[in-house]
Amino acid sequence: MRAFRLFFLFSSAMIALLVVGHASRVQAQSAVSDAVAPAPHPKQIHLKHVLVIGQTKGFEHDSVSAAMDAIYTMGRDSGLWDTTMRTDTELLTKKDLGRNAKNLNYFDVLIFSSTTGELEMDDAQKQDMLSFIKEDGKGFVGIHAALDTNYNWPEYGEMIGGWFDQHPWSTFNAPILNEDPRFPAVRHFPQAFVKYDEIYQPKAWSRDKVNVLLSLDPTKLNYENNQRIHRADHDFPVAWSKMYGKGRVFYSTLGHTEEAWTDPDIRTMYFEAIKWALGMTEGSTASHPRPAAAAQSH
Repeated sequence: MRAFRLFFLFSSAMIALLVVGHASRVQAQSAVSDAVAPAPHPKQIHLKHVLVIGQTKGFEHDSVSAAMDAIYTMGRDSGLWDTTMRTDTELLTKKDLGRNAKNLNYFDVLIFSSTTGELEMDDAQKQDMLSFIKEDGKGFVGIHAALDTNYNWPEYGEMIGGWFDQHPWSTFNAPILNEDPRFPAVRHFPQAFVKYDEIYQPKAWSRDKVNVLLSLDPTKLNYENNQRIHRADHDFPVAWSKMYGKGRVFYSTLGHTEEAWTDPDIRTMYFEAIKWALGMTEGSTASHPRPAAAAQSH
């Protein structure tokens, strides 16, 4: 019995020591923790909202879905924007649509993904879309056939910079010059390069009203027996930037094929173009003369 009491007293003492030791360690860890500065909060980035319209009332490009997917993926992976994709024009309005539907007031950039023909928009929608860019200072990005759209809407042509007027060489290995390597959407391109794509010839377009970023090298084009060439000056832009009132506008004819949207160069161009249209980067919209060699070639 005495031995049992001694064992009990010894066990109780050991437990007490363990408890005291654990408490001391917890206090020491707490003191160290209090001495270390808390981790900084991650920077909060305001997620932008991008609306992509892919309605086609004329020729239907196979690349419309590929372009939409690329824009969605770039926004998701970068964490810079979310993307709403539509093949109708219902959201091109500032009118309250109800049903939790978004309208132009919600978005920061509007993208036309190879839209064609006369889009289904009434006069009020057209006015809202123009004011979204011109007065509200929101951005617009036109992809390829966005130039083959709304021929009966003069203000649209003024906003984007012109209209489609044939593609003289269809889809070919296009020799391209980089005219503004400081612009964020084209700075990754070399001074001269080749892309397999369909290059539009614009009408009602003037170099004096836009900042040409990329253009075809006129010294490397075949003009023989080509009845689709309508520009006597042989000035064929491939991408440009411009202002429309307070809003930033970017257009490029690149992106005709589905394969173009797996090309890192094309994806980077449109990624940076959207960022620029969102006001995240800076780039010129001032017009400039043609490169000397190109101007002399025609």
